[in-house]
Amino acid sequence: MRKSDFFFELPEHLIAQYPLPERSASRMLCLDGTTGRIDDRMFIELPELVRPGDILVFNDTKVMPARLFGRKASGGRVEILIERVLDSNSCLAHVRASKAPKTGTELLLDGGFRCVVMGRKDDLFLLMVLDGRTVDEVLNAVGHIPLPPYIDRPDSVSDWERYQTVFAKASGAVAAPTAGLHFDEAMLERLAEKGVEQAFVTLHVGSGTFQPLRVDELAQHRMHSELCEVSPAVVAKINEIRQRGGRVIAVGTTVVRALEAASLEGTLMPNKAETNLFIRPGFQFRCVDAMVTNFHLPESTLLVLVCAFAGYSEVLTAYRHAVERSYRFFSYGDAMFVTRKPYS
Repeated sequence: MRKSDFFFELPEHLIAQYPLPERSASRMLCLDGTTGRIDDRMFIELPELVRPGDILVFNDTKVMPARLFGRKASGGRVEILIERVLDSNSCLAHVRASKAPKTGTELLLDGGFRCVVMGRKDDLFLLMVLDGRTVDEVLNAVGHIPLPPYIDRPDSVSDWERYQTVFAKASGAVAAPTAGLHFDEAMLERLAEKGVEQAFVTLHVGSGTFQPLRVDELAQHRMHSELCEVSPAVVAKINEIRQRGGRVIAVGTTVVRALEAASLEGTLMPNKAETNLFIRPGFQFRCVDAMVTNFHLPESTLLVLVCAFAGYSEVLTAYRHAVERSYRFFSYGDAMFVTRKPYS
């Protein structure tokens, strides 16, 4: 399949720039992967769609305040996006400047912090924080929430809470696992009261999640790598649920990738490693039965994943329906509940 197969027209006004006042107040489009049926519902109705004995699997990654601003010693402005913290005082980052800084260049950050370019790794810069300070100190003092590029505004105080799930725990992401943003404590309690189990994996979402497909043929695309962990306890819990006939419901495409990467040998196994799994039509899902997800960018790997899960024509039909009904798109937008299309 080709990149252009995953294009759809999206009016700019449907891209959500702010979250709704309440996390669970979003609309929710339901797509039955077996029949192709589409239903317009509200996210607050999610407990009606799950069954006692199912398990919801969440991504507990926490978004870092990973965007920094500063200047070169020569005066040119720089914008830094931390991609990965390596140790207490070094990290890999994207650096946006009028001219790419060379190794040895000192960068003067807001708040009087300093760092130096130590080298390059592919398209990332290796940075070291100076003066005995740590990366965490710098981020907590002057870092900004790295809102996605399609949110056309600076981050605000409210984003520190709302661009973070209520169950965020493991710091390391530069983008939120956005399907999880719809869940508040009241919703989690309602699901538990219904007898729906909960489990958590960790996948640190990287900035590559926003990159469009850059090649025409899907088979030529090379996925960015992200750190993920599926613990032995979670594996045991999911396997028990499956043996009892319960469904595994992934909250977000990141959870789908984490669980399916840990199932590539045929059964779900504990896994703590980087994954660059690119799920596209024809992929055989071994673990996930349904998912909660947001609406994704045209020609993106995330849209490709959802099409692989619920059917190419079914998903694009659902997206056209969402546009016609003025659903809100992307990170702060509305949700979908999608069940897997059976194998033919």
